[in-house]
Amino acid sequence: MKLARVILLVMTTALTAQGAVTKVSIGKVPDGTAVDLYTIKSDVLEASIMTYGARVVSIKTADRDGKVGDVVLGYNDLAGYLGDGKTYFGAIVGRYGNRIAKGKFSLDGHEYSLPLNNGANSLHGGTVGFDSLVWTGKEIPGGVEMTLVSKDGDQGYPGTLTAHVRYTVHHGTLRIDYSATTDKDTVVNLTNHSYFNLSGAGSILGEEVVLNADKYTPVDSGLIPTGVLAPVEGTPFDFRKSTTIGARIDQPDEQLKLGGGYDHNWVLNGANGMMKTAAKVHDPKTGRVLTVMTTEPGVQFYTGNSIGGPLHGKDGAVYVKNSGFCLETQHFPDSPNHPAFPTTELKPGHPLHSTTTFTFTTEK
Repeated sequence: MKLARVILLVMTTALTAQGAVTKVSIGKVPDGTAVDLYTIKSDVLEASIMTYGARVVSIKTADRDGKVGDVVLGYNDLAGYLGDGKTYFGAIVGRYGNRIAKGKFSLDGHEYSLPLNNGANSLHGGTVGFDSLVWTGKEIPGGVEMTLVSKDGDQGYPGTLTAHVRYTVHHGTLRIDYSATTDKDTVVNLTNHSYFNLSGAGSILGEEVVLNADKYTPVDSGLIPTGVLAPVEGTPFDFRKSTTIGARIDQPDEQLKLGGGYDHNWVLNGANGMMKTAAKVHDPKTGRVLTVMTTEPGVQFYTGNSIGGPLHGKDGAVYVKNSGFCLETQHFPDSPNHPAFPTTELKPGHPLHSTTTFTFTTEK
């Protein structure tokens, strides 16, 4: 009898550690397409994902005192997201996350032109990126799979691309698995654009960050990488030891001036394609800790420098500059125009696969 109870307890613990999934309809986009919200709940973490932009809408986790709070920025309803075309709160961005210089790249001897939506450059896939499309959701064990088909020529990109993004929750970890296939040579760079605030609200400048990177990619005035992999040693970009976000953000550094703060790609230590720690963030106020691991070669650390506003977010929260930070695991910006960077080319018969995990714990 005792053994049966032990077995039942183990089974129950395993079931609660893995996310249980619920689904509700939350409205429609202007063309009438319905949008669904999936909530994935484990024993200690709850994440909500909607099909509009395959977005992370909320992540709820406890602080050191057991008080549960939402640690990502966003809005109370679908209308808020539809009315915000600038922040990309929680979205999957693509077909190419981050910037492509002058909206042009060459592949197989052909030059392709993309919409310019970030000054003279193309950002996050163009004027109608993956963030502003409704994905198809499907419940899977412990989470949800989002699927989107981007047709040949969409936003100027070659090839019909089929993208799958799987969100799953296990205990304190939200895992994102990306995969994509194409029927023609193309480029792709998928990432999630969640803004985190481990206090739940207010400034993120007091949160302490470690980035596992000896180098970063300096940028020009358009925030396009120069092609140099520069050492972080002796610069405000050295986060190899725990440092508050605000410690050096206002230093008279040319790169910080160009970004209005941190908006740069760090070159992660460790092999591309292998799982490695990208970042660790600790919030002294609440004791919450976020650890990010990824198979990607880089991470864009962005400190919400361009949050316009003020923006009126969830539950009366007001978002201004430095209200959230992003850790966008990725290939490097403008890689199609930098042959020395890890390639973002995708060919038929060679599917893309990458994984990123966000794990939430606490420290006293």
